[in-house]
Amino acid sequence: MKIQICGYSGSGKSTLARALGKKFNIPVLHMDSVNWYGDWQYRSDEQKTEIVNKFLSENESWVIDGNYTVVSPARFSGCDLFILLLFNRFYCFKKCWSRYKRYKGRPRPDLPCGEKFDFEFAWWILHEGRTRKRRNKFRQLAANAKSALVFKSRRAFKKWLKDENIAFELSD
Repeated sequence: MKIQICGYSGSGKSTLARALGKKFNIPVLHMDSVNWYGDWQYRSDEQKTEIVNKFLSENESWVIDGNYTVVSPARFSGCDLFILLLFNRFYCFKKCWSRYKRYKGRPRPDLPCGEKFDFEFAWWILHEGRTRKRRNKFRQLAANAKSALVFKSRRAFKKWLKDENIAFELSD
């Protein structure tokens, strides 16, 4: 099984990826750990694509969470299931803030940099990361996927998690 998860910052992509990786016993790649290194330094698109392509070639089944759509487009065309999490901006803001308080200054499991929360990130969560162009790109990826699940509400997402028997912590 090959699963690609996309969505807004704070929607739970990485948490879902870990849960699905555990449920299906398949490796997980977090795109944030591919994009960032050191003290919030970017890798080049070539480096990121090389890392992702290596992961794809080494694993028959996988879960990849994260957007970065210009990096290794093969992960989108090659996935069996595309999951898109499009939750309310204020819920995502709250989740990012909670994550910041939990990991403040320390790396989290899916990101090698110390957790931070600044005005630039808050603006990204509430506005910049939700442009019409970005939403249309997400919808296009979902439309072109072999199979896609798009969740706009936490209620529908919780029902799917329960129906699929996936252990996942999603607080309100």
